[in-house]
Amino acid sequence: MACFCSIQLLPFAKSLTLLSPISTLSSLPLRPIRSNFSPPPVSSLPSPFICRCTSATSPPPHSDGFIGFLDDDEEEAAAAEEEEEEDEEEFYEDDDLDLEALESEAKDAVRSYSTSLSRQLTIEDETDDLKGFKGKQKRRKGATKTIPDHLLPKVTIVGRPNVGKSALFNRLVGGNRAIVVDEPGVTRDRLYGRSFWGDHEFVVVDTGGVLNVSKSQANVMEDLAISTTIGMDGISLLSREAAVARMPSMIEWQATAAVEEASVIIFLVDGQAGLTAADVEIADWLRKSYSSKYIVLAVNKCESPRKGVMQASEFWSLGFSPIPISALSGTGTGELLDLVCSGLKKTEDVENMDKEENYVPSIAIVGRPNVGKSSILNSLLGEDRTIVSPISGTTRDAIDTEFVGPDGQKFRLIDTAGIRRRASVASSGSTTEALSVNRAFRAIRRSDVVALVIEAMACITEQDTRIAERIEKEGKGCLIVVNKWDTIPNKNQQTATYYEQDVREKMRMLDWAPIVYSTAITGQSVEKVIVAASTVEKERARRLSTAILNQVIREAIAFKPPPRTRGGKRGRVYYCTQAAIRPPTFVFFVNDAKLFPETYRRYMEKQLRSDAGFAGTPIRLLWRSRRKVEKDEGKAATRTRSNLSPREGNVALTT
Repeated sequence: MACFCSIQLLPFAKSLTLLSPISTLSSLPLRPIRSNFSPPPVSSLPSPFICRCTSATSPPPHSDGFIGFLDDDEEEAAAAEEEEEEDEEEFYEDDDLDLEALESEAKDAVRSYSTSLSRQLTIEDETDDLKGFKGKQKRRKGATKTIPDHLLPKVTIVGRPNVGKSALFNRLVGGNRAIVVDEPGVTRDRLYGRSFWGDHEFVVVDTGGVLNVSKSQANVMEDLAISTTIGMDGISLLSREAAVARMPSMIEWQATAAVEEASVIIFLVDGQAGLTAADVEIADWLRKSYSSKYIVLAVNKCESPRKGVMQASEFWSLGFSPIPISALSGTGTGELLDLVCSGLKKTEDVENMDKEENYVPSIAIVGRPNVGKSSILNSLLGEDRTIVSPISGTTRDAIDTEFVGPDGQKFRLIDTAGIRRRASVASSGSTTEALSVNRAFRAIRRSDVVALVIEAMACITEQDTRIAERIEKEGKGCLIVVNKWDTIPNKNQQTATYYEQDVREKMRMLDWAPIVYSTAITGQSVEKVIVAASTVEKERARRLSTAILNQVIREAIAFKPPPRTRGGKRGRVYYCTQAAIRPPTFVFFVNDAKLFPETYRRYMEKQLRSDAGFAGTPIRLLWRSRRKVEKDEGKAATRTRSNLSPREGNVALTT
């Protein structure tokens, strides 16, 4: 028979188990949240609650204090709480943390995470590119790296379409920088790359095929591989014909600009096809207009040394001394580079250049086809650096260009090809477009800030969202550029606000990215792209001190502690540090990473952004379980000491 006091004490004990622990904050480094409340002993309770039964046949059923009134779940919670308190005492036995060990472990965690992430984001054909770069990088150890690109002499490769200019460019630069496909008209814009031979370092320029012979529109479209269907659905017939008619002149203008700035010109011809009328016209053009420049005639596709001499003899009539080479196998390229370097002046190293000044952030301009990426680049540079056409897919290679901002900050702008859906690219059957998309993804990887361009009148598509997800996974800074803003009718003061709300709702993974509204054709607000990109890059390279960081974390935990599990366990943060920049990466050392759900991790990221900034850049939070490791190491050390004799133990501690 239960006594009356047990019935009275039951509600009181039940209410005690529902009380939440009171958090106590201590000085750095962080201490886990502890409970300052402990149940009072039964003897200290008021007299009405003390059991006074003296009957021998009815012993007190509550002799164990309050635990006698807890149900099974509450017993498990109490046991888990006691276990956590014991672990905490073991962890903070010396009331100190080995901060150097934690910092080293944090850096190792960042490296491990970056390696695993890069494996997940492997891009097709990247393995071949790395193989091509591997040998070239070994040769580049002795090359100077302090000379800016604009101070190096330039070597321009010119010739008619499909003679192997891009293949020779890749051979001289190293890797697969330019797209090489067995079809004419692949290269359209100028493509730059650094190279060296001996003591000479220079910049190689790849150009599009020059067409000086008058041809019909059908022949031009065939030679330049211009599609009449892809990207021309919304273009009128008149605009389509005009765009096709302007394409050869645009490509030739790009080639002419490259020849104008060159110190040495490599005139490339096809040894297998033989001498053509286009080769004769290009030779006459070079001889009449650029006789003051050093011109080298290279006969490509001469894989056999014996047959190469016979193939090259046909081109003596052009007025230059031909040299047989093979861009694919590398035959004769050494002799070609000897001739090229004989016409170059050696550039001296630039002295007194700081390493920080050498760092030039890269800005990749990406987006779907025909949203105005090349127009933004040309508007920023103030020149027609790339070809702009209503024909979708005009840009194919990733075009790198150096740019100096209004404040003197240097940037490397990367114009990329339009990224369509993978299914659309596969259904088109175009190898060139598939390689162009891969180059665009690689441009995102090697950039620091990505300008994601969307068209104002077009709705945000699933492809825009996928590109945004790729940017966030790569850890790149980002700004959203809403181009063609002048096409929005009846704009008012609230238009930008409503538009931003729509963008934020559809691109939640980039809710931290600033939005810039511009019109590239007229140049309106285009300079804001550089201003925003500069701000994003500074935020991406910012580092918080450990004191400020842990203060922010303490306040976040005090405002919203980690949730408890059904078993009563709660996550506890021991220490936090910023282990890397670009992007900012923070490592949390906790008792058990599994006790921090995804919702709480997002909450911690929002608190970091609201208190510390980091606008325009993703931040990474890595969670490391630390309590179990320390506990296991402590137990192992205890067992080792217990197995030693007193004398051996003293010797071991001394050593």
